[in-house]
Amino acid sequence: MIGLDVSSSSAKLVELGQTPSGDLVLERFASEPFEKGWIADGQIEKFEEVADAVRRLVAKSGAKTRDVVMAMPQSAVITKRIVLPAGLRETEMEIQVESEAHQYIPFSLDEVSLDFCVIGPSATSVGDVDVLIAASRKDRVQDRQGLAEAAGLKPVVLDIESHASRLAMGRVISSLPEQGKDMLVALFEIGADTAGLKVLRGDEMLYDRDQTFGGAQLTQLISRQYGFSFEEAEQKKLAGDLPEDFESTLLMPFVDSLAHEIGRALQYFFTSTPHHKVDYVMLAGGTASLSGLRERVKEVTGFACRVVNPFENMKLGSAVREGKLRREAPSYLTACGLAMRRFVQ
Repeated sequence: MIGLDVSSSSAKLVELGQTPSGDLVLERFASEPFEKGWIADGQIEKFEEVADAVRRLVAKSGAKTRDVVMAMPQSAVITKRIVLPAGLRETEMEIQVESEAHQYIPFSLDEVSLDFCVIGPSATSVGDVDVLIAASRKDRVQDRQGLAEAAGLKPVVLDIESHASRLAMGRVISSLPEQGKDMLVALFEIGADTAGLKVLRGDEMLYDRDQTFGGAQLTQLISRQYGFSFEEAEQKKLAGDLPEDFESTLLMPFVDSLAHEIGRALQYFFTSTPHHKVDYVMLAGGTASLSGLRERVKEVTGFACRVVNPFENMKLGSAVREGKLRREAPSYLTACGLAMRRFVQ
């Protein structure tokens, strides 16, 4: 299966393989940009344009498989952890889940796609199990399914974006000293329009909050400063094809502002939870690689800071260009997590 991450600014594709000894292999990765407004707030506004872009992406990537794993944006999914008796048969559990779901879902169950999985024994109730319920409106789910089918793909799994990025982060955290055991990791995923902060401890997510700042703000500044259209400004930003004064006039002030936004988001986490420090700040998303951002975040927050490479310690297939991978890897965290679903039941 291939992983396909559809965000407000682009579609990203990842295909992973595995060696006989169990090592993951990055076989191919590719992306295709969207124009502003094609996708807004997780909703596909320009269906044909997005489908055409995904078709181009699949052709460009060289992927032969048509089975695809996609994800819903967190904002389109209601999740709830419940406790049920252990030992129920699947049909009994389905009845219990539907009964419980009525309390948490503000729509008729006829209007939603509902799924659940058993997480494991309950820590609070002996003899019971923790079960995660996930529900999304059917029209939102059908949008994603329809997009895959319009691009000639077969949707096999529909995940949740935040769960996919956490799956990929599991590998990153396990590469830390002592495999990251008991470490608090603050993950900032900085996309085009939003930056999400997730604080992770192992597989557990302690905190999850989105803020409205991202790389599109820098693109807007470039557009205004130099008189480019938004699309031209984005292309030139990605290609590094900007006037000499760009770094001093726009980039350094933007990086400073972004680092302080990250610092404020962390302070909000500290004031609203019992925690007062993290072991690492991790930066992911297309904006994470901005020159000087990692160093400035470390200065502002006082915590160790790393830019995430979800493909770290993977073997590379013959189709992968290492230079391109180094530049773009942080933006593929969710797509990598989706592709990893092939190996996770």
